[in-house]
Amino acid sequence: MPFISLGLSPDLAQSALEQGYTQATPIQSAAIPAILQGNDVLATAQTGSGKTASFCLPLLQQWLESPRAMLRQPRALILLPTRELAVQVGGILQDLAQSLPRKLKVAVVYGGVSINPQMMALRGGADIIVATPGRLLDLEDRNALRLSSIKTLVLDEADRLLDQGFADELSSVLERLPPARQNLLFSATFPAEVGALANKVLNQPQRIAIEQSAATAPDIRQRAIEVDAGRRTMLLRHLLATHDWDRVLVFVASRQAADRVADKLQRNGVSAAALHGDCSQSQRGQALADLKTGRLRVLVATDVAARGIDIARLPLVVNYDLPRSPADYTHRIGRTGRAGASGEAISFVSADCAAHFKLIEKRQQLRAPRERIAGFEPLETAAPAVSLADPDGNGGIKGKRKSKKDKLREAAALQQQAG
Repeated sequence: MPFISLGLSPDLAQSALEQGYTQATPIQSAAIPAILQGNDVLATAQTGSGKTASFCLPLLQQWLESPRAMLRQPRALILLPTRELAVQVGGILQDLAQSLPRKLKVAVVYGGVSINPQMMALRGGADIIVATPGRLLDLEDRNALRLSSIKTLVLDEADRLLDQGFADELSSVLERLPPARQNLLFSATFPAEVGALANKVLNQPQRIAIEQSAATAPDIRQRAIEVDAGRRTMLLRHLLATHDWDRVLVFVASRQAADRVADKLQRNGVSAAALHGDCSQSQRGQALADLKTGRLRVLVATDVAARGIDIARLPLVVNYDLPRSPADYTHRIGRTGRAGASGEAISFVSADCAAHFKLIEKRQQLRAPRERIAGFEPLETAAPAVSLADPDGNGGIKGKRKSKKDKLREAAALQQQAG
């Protein structure tokens, strides 16, 4: 569906076309008219479906239709869980507004960097604010911005906002916003916590759920390679050497693992960098820029750092460490196969995490055939589950975990023996 038929002005529809938005995706076709009508919206759709443009375009339309003010007063606030996602959304807004008859001022604010340049940038106001919750509150506390003029609130990646412990900050932001406003909540997954947030924030929302079907599902080939945990880096190097992937995003479980894997790849002639919460903003920005331009071949990242990253035509995602939850699996592999392109997702499955990967498959309703690569066949086997009721293995309840009371009793007994 062409964008002009969704209620966008000819100028904005042409600007979207210049940025490569030729036809609206299903989520865009459903969300844009609903937002322009002033409805609260609760929208869920899979990663890579075009959710960002679903709210950026109508926000720009509303801004174009608003009266000009001597001092820019922000009319829209977009809250996001990570600095990378904030920068990305701010960039999309600026790109879409390039050829519009009015000059847009977007303030992108996030923590982890000095607050002073952001305070300076807010002098003279802004039209749209893109922010992480904590830094937004800091700036308002310092009177660098006011939220009293906000007409529309967008909560993007709502599931991750809650996962990352922003619940208290969100409550503080909501208390400072005008009660009469439009609320838009976008999320790739819809756990119970997101439902509770929606009930708290939204007022008679229009519910939009784009179910994944054969027509809308991203074209991602999902593979599972069995390998011993200690040989994953060697296998990764082998795969990189035998395939022509120009850019690869590798997910690991910790900051230490990101540094370690990136360092080993570098020492073996692979251009690689780590992306995690301990990286400075300049390091994070440079790593992403280098990957997008091809100066970097492999980016080794944690979930928090890589959430929401949009890298055009990224051919491969590797789960070096399996994600903690099936929802995280969805977000990870959704970095590839975006905007109609095809992609590939490889998960390394060692003996100790085979059961966890089966759970992911069950929750995702998928089945990835197990593969073995010559020379990297696994030798390890999963340790048998130990029964606490029968630790000698003569029966009992398999895999039962100790309760807190059991642990406290054992600790007290050990103290008595030590005394």
